[in-house]
Amino acid sequence: MFSCFRRAVAFAVDFHRATAQLTEQCARKLCTAPAIDDGVRQRFAAELAAAVEVKLAAKKQEAQKRMESRKTKQEVQQRYNGAVKRRKWEDPPEDPEAVKNFDPASRVKRRKSIILLGYSGVNYFGMQRNPGTKTIEEDLLRAMLKREWINDEGFRQPQQIQFQRAARTDKGVSAAMQVVSIKLPDNLDIEALNSELPEDIRVYAVKRVTKGFNSKTNCDARTYTYTLPTIAFAPNEEKVDLQTYRLPAERLARVNEVLALYVGTKNFHNFTSRKEFLDPSVKRFIMSFECDTPFLPEGSTAEFATIKIKGQSFMLHQIRKMVGLTIAVVRGLAESDIIEKAFGQERYGIPTAPGLGLVLSRIHYDKYNKRYGEDGCHETLEFEKEEPMIQEFFKRHIASTIVETELKTNSMVEWLEKLPLHSYEPRDENEPSEWKPRNRKASDDQDDDDE
Repeated sequence: MFSCFRRAVAFAVDFHRATAQLTEQCARKLCTAPAIDDGVRQRFAAELAAAVEVKLAAKKQEAQKRMESRKTKQEVQQRYNGAVKRRKWEDPPEDPEAVKNFDPASRVKRRKSIILLGYSGVNYFGMQRNPGTKTIEEDLLRAMLKREWINDEGFRQPQQIQFQRAARTDKGVSAAMQVVSIKLPDNLDIEALNSELPEDIRVYAVKRVTKGFNSKTNCDARTYTYTLPTIAFAPNEEKVDLQTYRLPAERLARVNEVLALYVGTKNFHNFTSRKEFLDPSVKRFIMSFECDTPFLPEGSTAEFATIKIKGQSFMLHQIRKMVGLTIAVVRGLAESDIIEKAFGQERYGIPTAPGLGLVLSRIHYDKYNKRYGEDGCHETLEFEKEEPMIQEFFKRHIASTIVETELKTNSMVEWLEKLPLHSYEPRDENEPSEWKPRNRKASDDQDDDDE
């Protein structure tokens, strides 16, 4: 900056010297020229001096604009790196006199924390906030604003308080356990917050975590469950009734045999949308995938079963497509080798099971617990203490809702009726299908969890 100023001064001095010489030459010529009226000579000299001043002013203004442009460019290049700058106080008074006498020690101190919550997603358009739609995040943030857990700025721009979810559940999908990382003040009243929330959203606990904790990136694995009536696994040619069908042991074994084909690191480009075979993000690691023993829900004669899947992460619709293809194979509508073929480069249309039965069951932070859980400063993120609350909420607001909604709407039965119409042959690349790339907003997080 100093060198630029020095060059500007040198330029101005040289310009003044050249101007003086030019003025002297012009005056000398005027003197040797034929006699000119003194008034004309004086007017010419005044105009010349004014022109010089205008030129100098223009040069000075041009140099100032260049410096301002350079400064603005440098500020733009300093991109936000995810760390919120520390401010002197939260919500300073608008009155200038009050600001002058404001004590920074009285500001609200916020620390990185996690919120452990559960919700029934049947009546929501997903977890992620979306203007104009009913979402879990919108109701949660609004309740926190009312109870002064966050301020107006945090409500309008949650990224300012480092808000991040562990998984982005889709429309109609529930969560027995969801984790949100956020900066919060101390001494929070959870019961008061729950009183502001609808019955289908419940906060279990708030825990302190490390300053750099991120609920999504620090997550080692996620466990989902998919609850469905066992009639879904009946042979396609058999005429069975939802209320009386019971899944034989050998068919349950067949279901688990098919589910085991997904375990390991596979290419799931056919099990999501808008992803190509060579995209590195389509390779996902499935740790376990199995169906539990069927059960009869309380007050119902229809038999249900729960499929459990644990993996590092999942893409949009991935689990529902895995379940959908499994049902097609078990019912005899497709050969079991279709699953291995779907992991290859050819494109296949995979049926997507209904979203009703899908639940985010567990969030795993094993590496975090191993590193920080025993340092004496941070709590482990194992949630054993909150387990009774989680199970109670799941039983009352999620499991019962899935069963009641299924028996009322017959979403699985109606989906099964259309399943035989699905084609399991390779797709033509020119055929319009959901895998084809589409324009997406830059803010879309394609690697976030799906459902």
